[in-house]
Amino acid sequence: MRRRSILLALCWISQVVWTNIALSDDWPQWMGEQRDSVWREEGIVKNIPEQGLPIKWRIPVAWGYSGPAVAEGKVYITDFIHREGDVTNGPGTRDELQGNERIQCFDAGTGKLIWKYEYDCPYKLSYPKGPRATPTVANGRVIMLGAEGRLTCLDANNGKVSWQHELKSEYSIESPIWGFSAHPLVKHNRVYAVVGGHGTIAVAWDLATGKEVWRALDAESPDPGYCPPTLMEHGGQEQLLIWHPSSLNSLNPANGETYWSIPVEPGYGMSITAPRKLQNQLYASAIGDTSLVMQLDDNHPGAEVLWRGKTKQAVNCANSTPFLENGMVYGSDCQTGALIGAKLADGERVWQTFEPTTRGERRASHGTAYIVKHEDKFFLFSELGDLILARLHPDRYEELGRFHVLEPTNECFGRDVVWSHPAFANRCLFARNDEELVCVDLSAP
Repeated sequence: MRRRSILLALCWISQVVWTNIALSDDWPQWMGEQRDSVWREEGIVKNIPEQGLPIKWRIPVAWGYSGPAVAEGKVYITDFIHREGDVTNGPGTRDELQGNERIQCFDAGTGKLIWKYEYDCPYKLSYPKGPRATPTVANGRVIMLGAEGRLTCLDANNGKVSWQHELKSEYSIESPIWGFSAHPLVKHNRVYAVVGGHGTIAVAWDLATGKEVWRALDAESPDPGYCPPTLMEHGGQEQLLIWHPSSLNSLNPANGETYWSIPVEPGYGMSITAPRKLQNQLYASAIGDTSLVMQLDDNHPGAEVLWRGKTKQAVNCANSTPFLENGMVYGSDCQTGALIGAKLADGERVWQTFEPTTRGERRASHGTAYIVKHEDKFFLFSELGDLILARLHPDRYEELGRFHVLEPTNECFGRDVVWSHPAFANRCLFARNDEELVCVDLSAP
């Protein structure tokens, strides 16, 4: 009888442990497990109490725009340890700095350092405060893309380097003025990255060996832009989307062959935000009046433009990628800095608010709030370091609560900002600025 009771207790404990593991969620790359800005984990708070949310840990880090990645109980973050040189943040000038670029791996539960890898990396960039690209974790490896173009594959458990490419020297290119920023994509045991140059805007490598598999795309300018590679399935085919400053292109991810190409030319070469798909329509937007909706062919890879945005139409996003839902586009508008809700059908603006971006009613160029859907609500992370819980309705914005997570430690246009996409995993928020990485408990009581 006693043995049976012990066995039943062990079964109950294992079931509880398995349930907790099954319900936990990873955030192994930029914008989450499926790169769709949706957090699917259960057991999350339904509101933000007035007294705030519990902080699990805070640990010091150095400069960086890159977001954290969370996978299998570990947090990966890249940063830049500054030694010499002045930061001016002039949008058209490059600052020259001396320092080390670094990736660190921490225990997600405690914040304890597990390993780190760093190297000397002089910067010659505009807005030079650290790496841009969020690490990508897949198949026991972590891919790091530095701001000056060092692409490194490391063992996710111990930080040992598996292979490495210096993109500038190997492909005879210069770093973009705002640095290499397109978050690497890993799929089908391949690493996809935006490189630059003639015939090498997009490159794929074997994940295990680092051997180049294919190279593709040319452009009038060797500048590759800043938009991350994006995979979508439509027309019976998987398609790899690469948006450089001249055009948005659909490629065969197996060999780099071009399926279709549509001219889309944002100002200053700033193709940044990933195109977003809703059913058979694709939305892309950038600085200026650059916005358009494309109709995707349902039978084979193909697309045609339905409409292009004009002044005070649609949402022209830059720092943060918009979210599409129920025939609406929600995003932070680059010109005004407002969070806007617009109709996908024609770009008509329905509502706008500055509350999630600047906490007020004033315009702020490049005002930013990162948008992540969870169940029937949204978590927004503002450039002022606030975590906001809200509902985005087709006709209005409804804020349900907010919690100040960390201080904005960077600068843009005379105001303090934090421009780093957070991670949501293990029922927690992981957010960083240029001084610390913070873990906030979001588990339901």
